[in-house]
Amino acid sequence: MINLKDKYKNIIENIGGIIPFKPEICIVLGSGLGGFADNFVNKFTIPTNEIPGYPKSTVEGHKGYLHFVEYNNKKILLVQGRLHFYEGYRLSDCLLPVHIASQMGVEKIILTNAAGGVNKYFIPGDLMLTSSFISFNIKKEMAEVMGAGNIESRNRSFPSEYLNDVIKRAASEEMIPLKEGVYWFNKGPSYETPAEIEMAARMNCDAVGMSTVHEAYYAHLMGMETSSISCITNMAAGISQNKLSHQEVIDTAELVKDKFERLVKKSIELM
Repeated sequence: MINLKDKYKNIIENIGGIIPFKPEICIVLGSGLGGFADNFVNKFTIPTNEIPGYPKSTVEGHKGYLHFVEYNNKKILLVQGRLHFYEGYRLSDCLLPVHIASQMGVEKIILTNAAGGVNKYFIPGDLMLTSSFISFNIKKEMAEVMGAGNIESRNRSFPSEYLNDVIKRAASEEMIPLKEGVYWFNKGPSYETPAEIEMAARMNCDAVGMSTVHEAYYAHLMGMETSSISCITNMAAGISQNKLSHQEVIDTAELVKDKFERLVKKSIELM
C-alpha cells in the first residue's frame, strides 16, 4: 500500500513553510474552468512547477497553480490544474492536490470537471451536481492507496449531503438550472466509443469524464465534506454527431464561466 504522507512529506513541508494561512475550503478547477481563479485580485499563488517534486500538468486548461484566497471571510485553496491518468501518472500522483488540501486542514472540498453528457436530456453548457459515482475500472488502483476496506465502508454517506444541499440552495438563489446525476469515470486517454457510452447509459450514468472520482474518494476518506460539479461540455460519442475534441471542452466551459462563478461563490457564502 502506498503511503501518501511518506511519499509527499517534502512537498507538504515546502508548501507549509510559505502559505499565508491554512485553508478551510478547497476548490479543484477542471478543464476550461481554471479562469475562476482570475476573479480574485488579492491572492497568494504558488506555481506548482516551483515546488520540488511536484508533477507537471500537461493538459490545456490546467495551468498548474495553487492559489490561496479569501472570500466572504473564508480562507480558500484554489487548485488550478489537476493531474490525470491519461498523462501517464499513477493514482498517487493524481491525488497530490487533494492530499495537499487534507494536510493543510481543509474541511470542505468541491471538485469540478468538464464531462461528456450521457443523459440525452442534457445539453452542452448544463451544470450537473454529482449524486453518485461509478468507478469499477479504478478500484484496484484506489485499493493500493486507500485500502479496499476503507473504500467500501465510506461509500454509504458519499457525496456529502450537506455540501450537495448547499450547492442546490446556491443554484436556487442564483436562479441557475442545476441537473443532478451519476458520473462515470474513464481512465482515458481516448474518448469513449459509442458502444461504451451505450453501456454507461444502461448503467444509468448521466455524464462521463476522466478525473474526480479518485479525488472524491480520497477526500472523503480524509474526513472532508466532499462534493462535485460537472460542466457538460459536449454530448458523448454516439449521442453527438460531432467529432469529440478537447477544444470543444474548452470552448463550452468558456461560455458557462459566468454561471459557474456565481454558483461556486454563492455556495461559499452559504457554507
